[in-house]
Amino acid sequence: MNRAVKPFATLVAGCAFATALPGATADNFDAAKPGAAPSGWTATQTGAGAARWTVETDATAPSSPHVLRQAGTADYPVCLRQEPRLRDGFVAVKFKPVAGREDQAGGVVWRALDADNYYVARANALEDNVTIYHTVKGRRVAFKSVDVKVAPSVWHALRVDFFGDTFTVSFDGRPVLVATDRTFPDAGLTGVWTKADSVTLFDDFLCGPR
Repeated sequence: MNRAVKPFATLVAGCAFATALPGATADNFDAAKPGAAPSGWTATQTGAGAARWTVETDATAPSSPHVLRQAGTADYPVCLRQEPRLRDGFVAVKFKPVAGREDQAGGVVWRALDADNYYVARANALEDNVTIYHTVKGRRVAFKSVDVKVAPSVWHALRVDFFGDTFTVSFDGRPVLVATDRTFPDAGLTGVWTKADSVTLFDDFLCGPR
């Protein structure tokens, strides 16, 4: 048996179970007022610039009619859900990279202490890869990456299952990497993320305990 496959298979089974656990939190932004950041979220950024997080109507939304849109330019735009705080669990979202000359990225955040300290896994349509980072005091450091085709202007699914110091990242329903890190061992917030001039849409946000 290929031992490298076992963690993926085990965690995929856990993913399906996790979505049904009591305490899971979902947000498709359809109850939010267009033109403003959604209630229950902190629309912010890491570093310089001016992020612009707004709920908008979009005909392509997986859960019609609204999406969460980031259309500003900042080092790392971040939008954090104000609850729950999770140590072990999962975070998932559907995202669509729409535009960006420097970057076309969409990501999920977990164990966030604030806008400068968190884990993030992101997919990039200009680089065709999925990468996992920790951001400490505003400084982002990658600790694992994998080449994956990320088509622009297409809805994708991104998910991270996190338990202790082990993180499994899934892209479009398929586990693509497993990484370990001990920078942030305690519970924190979840959310979504982009980079630079990325114009990115988000829908069907989901998080919950392991």
